[in-house]
Amino acid sequence: MHPNFEGKIDPRTREAKLLASIDLKRLPRHIAVIMDGNGRWAKMRGRPRIFGHRAGAESVRSILDTCTRLEIEAVTLYAFSTENWKRPRSEVSGLMSMLKKYIRSELREVKAHNIRFQAIGNISGLAADVQKEIQWATEQTAGNSGTVLSVALNYGGRLELVEAAKNAAAQLVASGRGLDQLSEEDIERNLYTKGLPDVDLLIRTSGEMRISNFLLWQIAYSEIYVTPTLFPDFRRSEIFEAIIDFQKRDRRYGGLKEAANK
Repeated sequence: MHPNFEGKIDPRTREAKLLASIDLKRLPRHIAVIMDGNGRWAKMRGRPRIFGHRAGAESVRSILDTCTRLEIEAVTLYAFSTENWKRPRSEVSGLMSMLKKYIRSELREVKAHNIRFQAIGNISGLAADVQKEIQWATEQTAGNSGTVLSVALNYGGRLELVEAAKNAAAQLVASGRGLDQLSEEDIERNLYTKGLPDVDLLIRTSGEMRISNFLLWQIAYSEIYVTPTLFPDFRRSEIFEAIIDFQKRDRRYGGLKEAANK
């Protein structure tokens, strides 16, 4: 049993067996999650969509608790996209209200786990009260040295790349270099996720086979894991299963293993 899970997992359970199957020396450095299926989960129970979003908060807690115990470097959660503004006003309002309450209620636990919080996306496009909560949580956890939790809010992958390219080009011009000298490193320095490793494992819940404009640059060589589990039902066992599947993959980054070339 991993020492960080002692007292948290019954050694007789399926969770314990799954944990024992994980190679702790080959864990993904950065896990990203497209949290999908909250609305369907609620509809199946005859409840409004916001009920599913609230239920999904427990899955977020499970993801963070599990990943911090595994000492994963970075976790990025897709919470609200630039396209989500098209949803009913009542749902958007409920989501923003829930976000503010979640940040407040969970900050003590986040700090206890040594998690550093940041929000990525067009944060200036959010309501002032939401921005205030985000800034407060960011400042409160700035000195933490554990898992970096990035919550994607008002986020769009294409928008991120456009903004990164604009900023990188401006920096080139300001330094007297030509635009023909633009490099991948210049783009990476201007991404919302600058300083974090690229995503190793991208998880999507609810069975949908799309990346939905999420971290388009950062997932270039990610392993993608899709589970039919709806997000409110996504817990520690499902995280373990995703990591086990990840560790079965042959990660070649466009090349071939030496043995295959002989």
